[in-house]
Parts: sequence; structure tokens; C-alpha cells
Amino acid sequence: MKRYGIRVALPEGDTLSADHLLGAHWEQFRWFDSARERDRMMGEMRRPPPYYRRGDVVTQVLEKVDR
Repeated sequence: MKRYGIRVALPEGDTLSADHLLGAHWEQFRWFDSARERDRMMGEMRRPPPYYRRGDVVTQVLEKVDR
């Protein structure tokens, strides 16, 4: 069982949290075998995706979690 995770959620008031889209309680988890691997991926997830336009902002909340 992978023990180290990243919880991905939407910030409060985000337009994607509308009921007809993702909903106010949307979240997902990504799990990893080691804290080191999780921390590396968290750094990558904080960078804007290469396909975003200049000025676009990622709207997600990342949180480290352990089982």
C-alpha cells in the first residue's frame, strides 16, 4: 500500500466547483511509495503546465497527506 499522498482540491469559490461541473466537494488523491517521490511530484505539480497561455493560473490546492 502506498503511504504518501497528495490531495488535490479546488480553492473556495473556484468556478469549477459549481454543482453542474465538479462540485464543491471535489478532490482527488495521488499516492506514492516514498515521501521523497511525493515531494518531487508535488514540485512538478506546482509548476504551470507547458500548454497554459501566459497569464493563466492553475486553480488547485495541493496538500501532503500520509495514510
